[in-house]
Amino acid sequence: MLISSICNQVLAQQKAPLQTLKIKNTRELHDFFKYTGLDVPIVSGHRGGTTKGFPENCIATFENTLRHTPAFFEIDPRLTKDSVVVLMHDATLDRTTNGTGKVSDYTWAELKKFKLKDPEGNVTEYGIPTLDEVITWSKGKTIINLDKKDVPLAMTMKKLKKHNAAAHVMLTVHTPEQAKYYYDNIPGVMFSAFVKTKKELEGYEKAGVPWSSIMAYVGPENKPENKEMYDLLHARGVMCMISAAPTYDKLTDPEARKKAYQQTFEMGADVLESDLPIEVAAAIQAQIPKTSKKAKYFNRNTQAQ
Repeated sequence: MLISSICNQVLAQQKAPLQTLKIKNTRELHDFFKYTGLDVPIVSGHRGGTTKGFPENCIATFENTLRHTPAFFEIDPRLTKDSVVVLMHDATLDRTTNGTGKVSDYTWAELKKFKLKDPEGNVTEYGIPTLDEVITWSKGKTIINLDKKDVPLAMTMKKLKKHNAAAHVMLTVHTPEQAKYYYDNIPGVMFSAFVKTKKELEGYEKAGVPWSSIMAYVGPENKPENKEMYDLLHARGVMCMISAAPTYDKLTDPEARKKAYQQTFEMGADVLESDLPIEVAAAIQAQIPKTSKKAKYFNRNTQAQ
């Protein structure tokens, strides 16, 4: 009976509707990331949000996360030998697939024969997706945030234009120069920008990239020193993001992780990026305001929590 009950729960979860982000255009995307002081805490799935049976950078993993909570996803585009853009964090295949060697040494046709591994190293049924597939899938469901790997800026720019995707695809930028290039070429583009110091903040202002186009990554730790940056960025209407992937996600005690996730928002962050977005969403339920103008962007299914 216990086994049957568990199986029924798994099947029910697999059929659960996706909890999407309802963003129709670039104006709404900018509004979604605008700091107001009365905002809904935002969860970002780092590489999609991996869990047993679900690999990183995989559409099935994105959908598994969305069956539990609305979220957006940081993903990793890389180039194949024949210049197809696929999703892969590492430059090599060994850690995340049953293949070996460099991604750039294989054509797309050759990469299709490999399967992705879950975080425990188990080979799954899922193949490596292309960026085109993920952009098409994500429209009307969520936002994808493209990290900067080995894809040239001009190629990334052409992808967004090809798919008319500026309303649901944002770009991680490490420098004001990268942001300025995209801003000058893609109307309405939104950035996840590295703004961890006052010097970096000044650099974006000198580059002429408007703060309405920026969500700021301020670092991987909750620390009192962050407050100065939070205050400076919030005054400009900019939301601030902490990434727990290299820090709090690594804590072995679930209660310690829960406390760290909650403290991230208590100390002033607005967005939390995590390898464990389902766990984060559960931890911060009490921190979601009962009323907020931003609630209209979140399509939640409370039964799936």
